[in-house]
Order: sequence, then structure tokens, then C-alpha cells
Amino acid sequence: MEPFVSRIYFGDLLAGTDEAGRGPLAGEVVAAAVILDPAQPITGLADSKKLSEKKREALFVEIQEKALAYGIARATIEEIDELNILHASMLAMSRAVALLSIEPEYVLVDGNRIPPNLPCSAEAVVKGDARHAAISAASILAKVTRDRDIVQVAQIYPEYGFEKHKGYPTALHLEAIRLHGITPIHRRSFGPVKKILEG
Repeated sequence: MEPFVSRIYFGDLLAGTDEAGRGPLAGEVVAAAVILDPAQPITGLADSKKLSEKKREALFVEIQEKALAYGIARATIEEIDELNILHASMLAMSRAVALLSIEPEYVLVDGNRIPPNLPCSAEAVVKGDARHAAISAASILAKVTRDRDIVQVAQIYPEYGFEKHKGYPTALHLEAIRLHGITPIHRRSFGPVKKILEG
């Protein structure tokens, strides 16, 4: 896929932002924002979904060590159900950018929409997590954080197998919901959950 180069911003204080967890039936949506340091390039950055868990975990540490700034934020299950997943994802990305210790001069956002309330101009980049290093880095921070969150939840609700499916609507997860019902971390506005709630 062709790398993305902004034709608008050419400086170094560029943040990439992305989210993880739009598709699952359970858990919060997590977003991250990253300003990479041009003096400390990180090799192997790519769309987090294309990397092995081991590689993501290693890059998670390296990104935090080498980035000029990073922020990780969430939108709650209640916010997802109240706002819808798209708006909750936008909210999480806005929060992640706001947590950056250095204010960016420009933000690249994965996808085709720009979150509200960013501190500077921004550009949406379709498939940005595979096309720009800063967005790739953000996607890795978001995914690793969300996966860790859901694995912790798995200890509270062991019968649901969250550590295996990470909350996605797999056959295993749907069967667990049918057998054991809805937990407080399930997104009640999501179709399969709503259907079970409505009986």
C-alpha cells in the first residue's frame, strides 16, 4: 500500500491517532495518539492487526520509549451505548490527542473522519494505520492496551472466554452470552447483545 505523505504539513510535531475496539460486543474503545521522534526511527511499524502479538508487545514498549509524546485514552461502555460506536471512537481519539505532553501542530487520523475538538488542523487518512508511521504507532498502542484490558476482564468473567476472542462476536462468544447472559461490560446497543436482551 502506498505510504501517505501529507501535502499540507511538513513539520515534525505531527501526531497520528487511531482506535482499537470498534467491532467487539464488549469492553471500552481505546484510542492512542503518538508524535514520533524523527531522530529515533522505529522499524517494523505497521497496521497493528497485521502484526503478531509478540511483535506488537515489543513495539508497544519501543514506541513509548522513543516517541516524543503519546497519549492513550478510552471511551466507556456507557458512552458507546449513548453516543454510538463511531462517536465514542472519535471522543476517545480526541482524548488521546489531548493527553499528549507536547501539543501537536497537525494530526493525522486513521479513517475518513476527523474527531471534534482537536487542538490543531487535522487530516483523515483512509487505511492510515498501514500508510503512516505515526498512525501505525498509535494503532499498536491502542490495540495492545485494549487487548490487555480485555484479558483482565477475562479473569472476572472466565466463562466468556474474553482472552480468546477479545470481545468480538465469535461463535464462542455468542454461545457464552446465550448460556450466561449479558455482563456489565457488554455493549447493550450492539445488535447481537440487544437481540438477546430483547429476548
